[in-house]
Order: sequence, then structure tokens, then C-alpha cells
Amino acid sequence: MILPSHFIARTKALTGEAFPLLESALQTDSPVSIRINRSKGITALQADPVLWCDSGYYLPCRLPFTFDPLSHAGGYYVQEASSMFLEQAVRAHVQSPVTCLDLCAAPGGKSTHLLDMLPEGSLLVSNEIIRSRSHILAENITKWGNPSVIVTQNSPLEAGQLTHMFDVIVADVPCSGEGMFRKDPNSIHEWSIDNVTLCAARQRRIVHDVWNALKPGGLLIYSTCTYNTEENEETVSYILHTLGAEALPIPVREKWQITGALEKDDPAYRFFPHKTKGEGFFLAVVRKDGKGRHENSHTPANRKEKRNPLPAAVIPHDIRCWLHYPETYHFELQGETIRAFPRLHDDAYRQIALRLRVVMAGISLGKMKGKEVCPSHALAMSVVLNRKAFPSYDLNREEAIRYLRKEAVVLPKEVGKGYVPVTYNDFPLGFVKQLGERANNLYPQEWRIRSGYLPTDSRELLSFLYAE
Repeated sequence: MILPSHFIARTKALTGEAFPLLESALQTDSPVSIRINRSKGITALQADPVLWCDSGYYLPCRLPFTFDPLSHAGGYYVQEASSMFLEQAVRAHVQSPVTCLDLCAAPGGKSTHLLDMLPEGSLLVSNEIIRSRSHILAENITKWGNPSVIVTQNSPLEAGQLTHMFDVIVADVPCSGEGMFRKDPNSIHEWSIDNVTLCAARQRRIVHDVWNALKPGGLLIYSTCTYNTEENEETVSYILHTLGAEALPIPVREKWQITGALEKDDPAYRFFPHKTKGEGFFLAVVRKDGKGRHENSHTPANRKEKRNPLPAAVIPHDIRCWLHYPETYHFELQGETIRAFPRLHDDAYRQIALRLRVVMAGISLGKMKGKEVCPSHALAMSVVLNRKAFPSYDLNREEAIRYLRKEAVVLPKEVGKGYVPVTYNDFPLGFVKQLGERANNLYPQEWRIRSGYLPTDSRELLSFLYAE
């Protein structure tokens, strides 16, 4: 790896005598790390833990994740270990249910992590401005299976119109990517001092534009994957002194080898790959000036509600039985799709749907097809699916790969006709419609494994779950 000369000079000035160690670390392979989804029943792995994340693990090698059915089942998420430090920020400062915005959320690592960490009763709004990336985000969140989430596709300025809506905003902002040089060598060629300056200006604009949506006394968790101070300490200083906030500390352990701020005296947390097992990362937590909770003032009085509630009498009883505790959900019809959303957050959903472009919310239960309802893939992925509502069939690995490629699968006749969730080692993968002699594969076309190649390396996460 050949580093840009200007990057070397600037980073040497920041790290001093430690720079040769950093430079040497950048020549090594990136560690492979994942977070397990305990809601799907994975409790622990026989692998080295990520010390600052209870559900994070390092794998000794990179698995062929595309061909691991548990990945498609939402059993785990492949995520860079340093960024899992978000867990410590939430643990330190969020103890009661909140409404949280993940502002720059795609592809979904921090959002799926937040769904695990936020106190029970919280609502997550996961936003991505780029349309194509917002659908990738929705896919990953759907696979994770938590219903207390809304995915939106809006700019920070549009989100900022939701005055005092959020108790917590997570802003993992676009940056110059210095901390990803080892993991993504292409980012080296995109780096320049001008790009650092451009990114710092963009980051301040992003935070400025969304600041109005944060409640007085609310928390902003700011992070980047870069080393320079312009995008890190100096941007945090801008937030503190221009927008009005105080920086908050996060308890850390010495063995984590986390570095503090390189500039300014405000609490900030840095990850360097020669000290911590991960990539470059920066995080700071600030509290917006003001105390107490203010009444939301974001509901436009002159706009009509866009939702089309489905009358209770129209909802077939068996559809209600598809979910655990159906009385805790609000059911509605959107076009042909029946959707369920937690009643606890119904008011917030209405407010957000009036202002933002909602990509998905809650759980898509299925589509109306005449008198029949075809269950959705999101229902199969949901952790609140009542699995007793359907007969299921467990596939072997070869069958699971065929299913995930959206190829034909054959179930035994004794399974019976109708909609059947197919599983792999008891992890739901999706639905088929059993017709007797054959079954229709209902796996989403756009999510299928496109590669016709089957790697000779058949390792999968199951070997770490059940290793003796």
C-alpha cells in the first residue's frame, strides 16, 4: 500500500512517534468481525469477542458470507469492529425509551446495532438520502427482524423540519475515509487535502441542517472513519460552540487501547489500527443545550393524513394470529399490502409519514390477492412471527442455496398445500407456496443470490455456533 505523501505528512504531525506503527498496521490484513442477532436465537460464538460490544466477534478468516444461509436469515451482520463502539455511547447515556434517528444509515450496520441496544419501547427512524442505498438499508433492517423501526429516504434538511422530534440522533457522516485505507484501497486514490476540506464543510452542514430535529437536552452521537482533526475534533468544536452543546464522556477500559482527542480538551474517542483490533474510527457524544422535553411542533395542520387504516372487521383473524401479541399492533392497508406497526409509536409514525418519504415501517404482513393474503418475506424475517401459525420445513444447505437463488425447491407431499416458511437449521429463510407436486419459491427476486458459482469453501457461521 502506497500512502499519499500529504496524508503521511499530516498524520505524522498528529501521531508523532507512533506513525511508523500506524503505517505498518495499514500494511496488514483487516480483521473480520461480525455482530450476532440474539433476537434470532444466536447467543454466543466460539470466537474472540469484540471487547466493547457484547454481540461482536472476530472471525479467524473471512467466510463466503454470500453463500451462508444464516447471513440471509438475519442471524448476523458483518460489521467493522471499531464502529461497534457506538454501543458504549448508548449504554452510557440512554437509559429510558427514546425516539432515535440514524441519519446517514445505509447500509445498516449502526441501525441494526441500535435496534439491539436501545431500551425496550424505543423507536428507530433509519434514514438514507440516496434512493438506491435506502433500499439496501431496508433489506438489511428487514432481515434483522425488529418491528420498531421506520426507514426513510430524506435529506438532513428535510429531517430537520421535524422540530424537536428526536431524543437521540446518530450521525455517522460521510467522510474522507482515511480510516478505511486498509479495508478499501480504492479510498486511497480518492483522498486529497481538498476532499478533507470539502468533507468537513459537508459534515457541519449535515449537523446544522438536522439540529432542529433534536430535542433540547437531546443527544447527538457524531462519528467518522477518518483520522484528521478537521473532520473530527474541529467539527465537534463547531457543534459545541456554534450550535450550542456540551461534550459528554464515555467510560472506557484501558485494555481497549482507545485513544482520546488529539486536539481540544473535549471528550472524544479514537481508534487506531496499531492499537485496537479494527479500522480507524472517531466518535463523540454531545448534549444539545436545554433541559426537559418540549412539545413536538412539527405537525403541519394543513396537510391531510396519508395513511389508509384497514378497518378491524376486514382483517382476517388468521392474519392477526401470524404475530405474537397482535393487540399491540395497528393494522393498515397500503395499496394491496397489509402492514402492522407497533401501537406504542403510532403517533410518531403519523408525524413522520406526513413529513418524510417512508420506504418501510413496522412489518409487511402480506399482499391481498382476492380473498387470499400472500404472506410477505418481511413476515418470515420478523422476530415477532408466530411460527405456530404455519407448518414449516427445514432445508439442507444445498436446498437452502437453491432457495436463496430463487430456484425451484421440492417439499415432501406430506407438508401439505399452502404457504410454508422454509428454514435452515431452524432459522427462517422465507416462504414457499406448496401446491402439491411442486412449490412456488417466494423469495424476493431482487434479494436473490445472483452468482451461479458455488465456492469450494463451505464454511459458515454454524461451525462457530456449534463447534465442540
